[in-house]
Amino acid sequence: MAYPGYGGYGSPMPGQGMPGGPMGVPIPNNMSGPIGGPMGGALPQAGGFPPYGGVYPAYGTAGPAVNDPVWGYFTAIAGQDGEVDAVELQRCLTQAGFTGTYSPFSLETCRIMIAMLDRDFTGKMGFNEFKELFVALNGWKQNFTMFDRDRSGTVEPHEMTQAISSMGYRISPQALNAIIKRYNKGGRIYFDDYVACCVKLRALTDHFKRRDRMQQGSVHFTYDDFILCTMAI
Repeated sequence: MAYPGYGGYGSPMPGQGMPGGPMGVPIPNNMSGPIGGPMGGALPQAGGFPPYGGVYPAYGTAGPAVNDPVWGYFTAIAGQDGEVDAVELQRCLTQAGFTGTYSPFSLETCRIMIAMLDRDFTGKMGFNEFKELFVALNGWKQNFTMFDRDRSGTVEPHEMTQAISSMGYRISPQALNAIIKRYNKGGRIYFDDYVACCVKLRALTDHFKRRDRMQQGSVHFTYDDFILCTMAI
């Protein structure tokens, strides 16, 4: 039986779908397209980041990392262990101007970004996860700017509902209401909170889907497994 009424874990409906959704929703290859600028924003003149190459290669394609335009960003911030933690990620996103005119990402949002892709629970991400994150972030930013028509850096609750739906998620009005209450400030949702919501939706949906192999819309969790899935995000 298909997942009743919810479109199957956030998969896009026919003719729909925005990048940044769960479990392999298609992502545009050009990171500097309608979003604007490298990594979604202008590259600072001073900050240790090399020039950005423009077109982002399809994720998973062969080729040495040094030829990847994202590799320079990664090596500029990665620690001696060759991985990036939340503080380093926040610095990278801020210095690269990813949020543009929007407020920079909070440290907590950067923590859950890493947790979304931290499959070995190290609290850090390697280069492949770093690339995967930036692809998702560009998709979420494109989706947000589509609904932030007045460029206020916020969206209204009904626009947030439309944004979630456009990414393919099919969740109940009660769940949507809970999401709006959780992430709004003064009746509006800011970009940082919007991305935090997208991260959690994708991560929890991925956790659920991996356990619901028959796609019946229900799974069995042990208490410890449930805590592991929810508290890590």
